[in-house]
Amino acid sequence: MTIISISLNEKLLGELDTLKEDMGFSGRSDVIRAAARMLIDENKQEKEIDGVVNAVLFIIHSQKVEDKVTEIKHDYEDIINTQIHSHLKEENCLEMFILEGNGLRIKEMAHNFRKRGKWNYLKLIVF
Repeated sequence: MTIISISLNEKLLGELDTLKEDMGFSGRSDVIRAAARMLIDENKQEKEIDGVVNAVLFIIHSQKVEDKVTEIKHDYEDIINTQIHSHLKEENCLEMFILEGNGLRIKEMAHNFRKRGKWNYLKLIVF
């Protein structure tokens, strides 16, 4: 097995250790491998999106990056049925986009959010 090094801040390392204990992983490497597998699987599922679909895109972000959200969402008004914006604690916001349209456009929208911002959470669910 190949060995790699990663850098984590103390908060993330603590959360990783808590996850290891809570979920019964034998070590940090097992947690990282499981997370990598989940991300790879999510990427594969997203690549398979085709045709006209419905989807929900959830984003949690700092209020400081609200301008990036606005900038990106204006490029995708053709597939956004509904957008819900809610203020959360600690100066964070939740965006929920209910989408309908071409799967390629929906994938493109999610990709643009991923590459253009530092989000606390981003999840695309397609059905």
